[in-house]
Amino acid sequence: MMGRKRRFADPGLIIGGGFAALVLICAIFAPWIAPYQPNDQELLYILAPPVWVEGGTSAHLFGTDSLGRDTLSRMIYGARTAMTVAVAASFGAMLLGAFFAHLAGYFGGWVDWIISRTVEVWLSFPPVVLSMLLITGLGIGIDKVILAIVLVDWTRFCRVLRSEVQVVRGQDYVAFARLIGLSHMRVILREVFPATLPMLITLMSLQMGISVVVESILSFVAMGVPSDVPAWGQMIADARIDMYYAPWGLALPIFAIFLTVLSFNLMGDGLRRTLDPRHRAERGA
Repeated sequence: MMGRKRRFADPGLIIGGGFAALVLICAIFAPWIAPYQPNDQELLYILAPPVWVEGGTSAHLFGTDSLGRDTLSRMIYGARTAMTVAVAASFGAMLLGAFFAHLAGYFGGWVDWIISRTVEVWLSFPPVVLSMLLITGLGIGIDKVILAIVLVDWTRFCRVLRSEVQVVRGQDYVAFARLIGLSHMRVILREVFPATLPMLITLMSLQMGISVVVESILSFVAMGVPSDVPAWGQMIADARIDMYYAPWGLALPIFAIFLTVLSFNLMGDGLRRTLDPRHRAERGA
């Protein structure tokens, strides 16, 4: 019992998971949490400073942008955009990458050679540039951003997970399962996949942070979500024009991206330490 308590007391997992949960709550309940609609304009309060700066008002805690839109409301709705892309794109990339990783790692031979060479060629392209090229062909929209990230980042899962599958394939219990006549599909699903699931969960957590960054970059260059959908990258692009007069408009969404990505990274590292049996053995769990 004491070992179990120690195992779930990883500070990175607690801090990262807690902040990620907070962002997720903001994303889900944005219409009820945000004090204003994200696109509502108050032309009398253009570039109003946040409440902690001289001249700020409690009516707009984080101030307003150059169109009089409430910054706090747009950040909360931007969290919805970021989390939608992070969860959906990471899950899709995980499914696609895990599928090919298990095929390559389990069967080996020419199957492994073809998949590995494909991954190497795909990884030779800069990920963000490749995402932009895909968006150019697919069009603008949250679903298009998700699809572009899935098509680019499945290789991350495949490359890392393939090695883990090869290690698991060499275990005695997998050889015994094949010896008693189980089909390849049943061996993969019942013996190999459960053993690789902890690493898969960890990789997905780290990928969520990458997805947030990619979505922000695409929104910054107006290749992500439509202009009427709030996004942190879009807020940075709008605020850079007035960055010398209203630096908070630029700093706040950057800080939100930084904290969100950091929380996913901390959560991923915490999950790795928690779920890795070798690390648990070192800690005496």
